[in-house]
Amino acid sequence: MAERRNLPKIVSIVKYHNDGRLTAPAAARNAKPIIQLVRKTVTKPGNALEIASGTGQHIVKLASALPFLNWQPSDVDITRLNSIKSWSNDQNLKNLRPPCILDATEEGWSKKHRDQDLILLVNLLHLISIKETKILIKEISKALAPKGLSIIYGPFMRNGKLISKGDMEFHYSLINADLNLGYKNDIDILNLFNEAGLVHLNTEQMPANNLAFISKKP
Repeated sequence: MAERRNLPKIVSIVKYHNDGRLTAPAAARNAKPIIQLVRKTVTKPGNALEIASGTGQHIVKLASALPFLNWQPSDVDITRLNSIKSWSNDQNLKNLRPPCILDATEEGWSKKHRDQDLILLVNLLHLISIKETKILIKEISKALAPKGLSIIYGPFMRNGKLISKGDMEFHYSLINADLNLGYKNDIDILNLFNEAGLVHLNTEQMPANNLAFISKKP
C-alpha cells in the first residue's frame, strides 16, 4: 500500500487548506470518543504510535489530552504527512514527534518501531486486504513492548453480518472499487490477535456502529 488506492469518494472527504493542513468531517466527529477511549484504556506513561494518522486532526488532540504519552504519528501518504506537520506546528506539543512515513501493510516495519506501550489504529482495516490485515496485526504484536496495548478502531461486520443500511452501502462501495477491500469480520480479527500472540481484552461499542478492539501483548 505504498500509495493510497483509488477509493470511493465517501471514504476520504477532506478539505485542503493553503497551509498544507487537511480537515476531514469524520476525524472531527470521532475525535472525542477516541480520546475518551484511550484515556480510560491507558493510564501509564510510555511511547504511543499512531498508524495511519491521516489528516493529523486526531494526533494533536491526543497528544494534548494525554501528555504522559510520547506520540509518534505516521502515514504512508506524503500529502497527509505534510498535513500532520502543519497541525503539529500549530500546537507546539513537546510530547508529539514529527510524523514518519510508515506502510503498516509491509512486513518488517516493526523493527524500526520497537517497544511501543500503545499502538493506535483508526479506520484503516476496511481499506486494506485481509492479507495486509494479517501482516499489520503480526507487526503490531512485534512492535509492542511487553504489556503494551493496541487499540484498533473502525467499522466491522458482526458474526459475518453488516448491521445497518449505511454499513451495507459503504461496504459494497468498497468491494465494488476493489474486491480485496471491505469490512472485516469481528471474529476473524479476534482470531488474528490470537495468531499474533495478542490477548484480546475487550471490544468497545463506539459511535456510528464502529468497534474498538483492545488487546495486550503478554
